[in-house]
Amino acid sequence: MLDETLGELLRLYFVQSGLGWAVAGAMLAVLFACTGSARGIRLGAAEAAGVLSEKPELFGKLFILVALPGTQGFYGFICAIMIAMRIGLMGEAEVSVSPLVGIGLFVIGLCMGIVEWRSAVYQGETSAACINMTGKRPEEGGRAILMPGLVETYGVVALLAAILLILWITREGLTVAAAAAGPS
Repeated sequence: MLDETLGELLRLYFVQSGLGWAVAGAMLAVLFACTGSARGIRLGAAEAAGVLSEKPELFGKLFILVALPGTQGFYGFICAIMIAMRIGLMGEAEVSVSPLVGIGLFVIGLCMGIVEWRSAVYQGETSAACINMTGKRPEEGGRAILMPGLVETYGVVALLAAILLILWITREGLTVAAAAAGPS
């Protein structure tokens, strides 16, 4: 009985429609992006805790550097919302997504999530170095924000690419032309 039910669910959500693929892609975007953000924040927070133990007056400057890697988690969430909106999960209309489009959304969510994960970790490492610099030279706190900000650029690029791809592959009237058969 359980095998039949599971088989029917898999057929319905992954073969007959692409809903399962699309939802899995949305969740992978969130999973990877939020995991990366949590790790990036942990890296910065560990460094900040050491600096703040000796210079608590730097909390305001260091807090910004610790928080910066958290943005990638929000980018993954935005990607998931975009996928859900474009396939009709957030509306009152019928949810409709072809298997091919579902697989495309899965790949977009997966790739975007991986970029956000790595970007957040790299930004956390960069933030930790800048926290150390600010601890030794507090007057450089403003400049220190620029370095992890450069890493942020690529998280934003991945988000924008994901949004554009989601819009492109879910637009109404999109048809995929079959490749012309070559000589036999």
